[in-house]
Amino acid sequence: MVKQHTISLSTEPDNIYDISSASAEFLSEIGAADGALTVFAVGSTCGITTIEYEPGLRQDFPEMLQRIAPKGSYHHDATWGDGNGHSHLRSSLVGTSLTIPVVNGKIATGTWQQIVFCEFDVRPRKRKAILMFIGEAN
Repeated sequence: MVKQHTISLSTEPDNIYDISSASAEFLSEIGAADGALTVFAVGSTCGITTIEYEPGLRQDFPEMLQRIAPKGSYHHDATWGDGNGHSHLRSSLVGTSLTIPVVNGKIATGTWQQIVFCEFDVRPRKRKAILMFIGEAN
């Protein structure tokens, strides 16, 4: 079985959104059994990863990215004048897709591991995350 679903998000700059529940709902709705769930962030200034979605890490994560790819002057900014060169670099570092095992219809993440959509851009955006399940049905 191959099934697809799109999650729509309205995002704010430098924010992280827990999409674990929406992903689990999708698997339940389609009657997934065992297989793989791929989550893909549509855009070049956003990302998908896992993190413990708690207040401390929701602060630590962007602070860590600020040390690695700080806001500032990039060649991209000189070319386009949009001030989001760092956003593109952060997206490249984190990545825009993630594949997670699905076992007995459930996402095989750890207790404190949530799937998160990361907004790295400098302005609010309308975003999409595509979920693709490939595997067996119940």
